[in-house]
Amino acid sequence: MTLLILGVALWWAAHLFKRVAPGVRAGLGNPGKGIVAVAVLASVVMMYFGYGAAKAEAAVWWGRHPALVGINNLLMVLAVYLYAASGAKSALARKIRHPQLTAVKTWAVAHLLPNGDLPSVILFGGLLAWAVVSVILINRAQRDWVPPVAKPGAEVKAIVATVVVTVVIMLIHNWLGYQPWG
Repeated sequence: MTLLILGVALWWAAHLFKRVAPGVRAGLGNPGKGIVAVAVLASVVMMYFGYGAAKAEAAVWWGRHPALVGINNLLMVLAVYLYAASGAKSALARKIRHPQLTAVKTWAVAHLLPNGDLPSVILFGGLLAWAVVSVILINRAQRDWVPPVAKPGAEVKAIVATVVVTVVIMLIHNWLGYQPWG
């Protein structure tokens, strides 16, 4: 459980470093990007192995139910679309200020629905809290928001990317032993 908690904490620290200590981060220059990237990668590895190890000994408050799995899958398609819409600069990305962080929040809620054990609450709840805090910090620092400029074919790109990435995510989950289908 400790490795999982440290992984989530490192994720928070790496992502919020620029917001909490902008002077220190700016002082690191371009090498700072590499340091943050390594910290993020290390946090993902720690969360992956920590989550797997903690699942065996964890308290469980609710279990996997077919309805919750179905809702999870629908929310995951939405989360992937939100992320893709951000990159493609689709109509939705011009209406939502933080589509990527909204995607992370949607992803986290989707995963909490069918996973009611302590490691899942720590992992998905911790990343949900991080996304909420990130939105608050960004909004406080940057009060004005200018929606991105529309790009031709953005909706088609976002939808195609959503379908492809969703299939890949489901196949990876299946390969890792987590059955994503109901």
